[in-house]
Amino acid sequence: MKKPIYLDHFSTTPVDSRVLEAMLPYFTEVFGNPASQTHCYGWEADEAVENARGELAKLIGASPKEIVFTSGASESNNLAIKGVADALAGQGNHIITLATEHKSVLETCLSLQTKGFDVTVLPVNADGLLDLERLISALTDRTILVSIMFANNEIGVIQPIDKIGKLLRERGILFHSDATQAVGKLSVDVSRDSIDLLSLSAHKFYGPKGIGALYIRRGVKLATQIHGGGQEHGIKSGTLNVPGIVGLGKAAWYARSEMGEESVRIGKLRDRLQRQILTGIDGVTVNGSLERRLPHNLNISFEGVDGESLLNSLKDIALSRGSTCSGNSFHPSHVLTAIGLPNQLAQATLRFGLGRSNTEQDIDFVADRVIQAVRNLRCKAMTR
Repeated sequence: MKKPIYLDHFSTTPVDSRVLEAMLPYFTEVFGNPASQTHCYGWEADEAVENARGELAKLIGASPKEIVFTSGASESNNLAIKGVADALAGQGNHIITLATEHKSVLETCLSLQTKGFDVTVLPVNADGLLDLERLISALTDRTILVSIMFANNEIGVIQPIDKIGKLLRERGILFHSDATQAVGKLSVDVSRDSIDLLSLSAHKFYGPKGIGALYIRRGVKLATQIHGGGQEHGIKSGTLNVPGIVGLGKAAWYARSEMGEESVRIGKLRDRLQRQILTGIDGVTVNGSLERRLPHNLNISFEGVDGESLLNSLKDIALSRGSTCSGNSFHPSHVLTAIGLPNQLAQATLRFGLGRSNTEQDIDFVADRVIQAVRNLRCKAMTR
């Protein structure tokens, strides 16, 4: 059976074969624990870890010593937010985030309310972007952290991170950004954008699952959340996932080398898909800013169709209706609700996530199938 065309790259990406090749020796040949500093097995593993740390640091404009390896962005988000809250509880208790954040940010922030923290969840404009004046108005002398996603995982909107970072740095407030969907796709520079903490996952840019990182700007103190052997500067104890870290480092190297050209090509494919769907059928809404948007993303709502039926009629295309972390729920996406979409339209939405393997032939096929499926469902609805 022929596999569906894969357009769910926001959920995960396949491991690049070159990345896998670099990882393989660290499962069997170079298998040491990097914490074992009394023999060559440990030294070799430690050297591989530090090389990967350096490659990732180059990708985001950081110093290698500012990189802490984690199991992925969800863990990084938890470590950053809870770590700051615990470390700075004596200075303030106010945290600000956005209504369109990933659940690992929103739920972490809301969990701190049970510990006496004050959490402000800011709305976004209809295009998914934050109103900077609204952020400024929400700041108080008790604000210790602002957490705002770099690029949204559902509608692909890119927030004005540089402006946010500048105004928070001027006020001495820590700035955390979940950059899971941005790293490896866009130019991310923690120094340029005045970011204090940044989360990422390897599997979003052709690295392995189960490995990610948290950037912590030098001088920023976090309270330890996972105690044990003191690995990763004592922030996150536990034996390091050496093959995964090697894969993350290699994926970072290829992203730094190739993402500029790759993003241009994928952006053209995305525009081709958008143009064909919008000219092929009416009653279509593209969600999120068209100007400030990841080139890999297209999020479209279709009037007059049932979302579950639409997805089920497209079995030859692998895509989703929104965040994979929301499970198989057919409840409206909190992101789409936040930008003002009514429930019925939010439920009839598809997220197209383009990637390296996609071709013009894929895009033409997908556009034709989506147009056909929407027309058929609308006809069925009219004959009932």
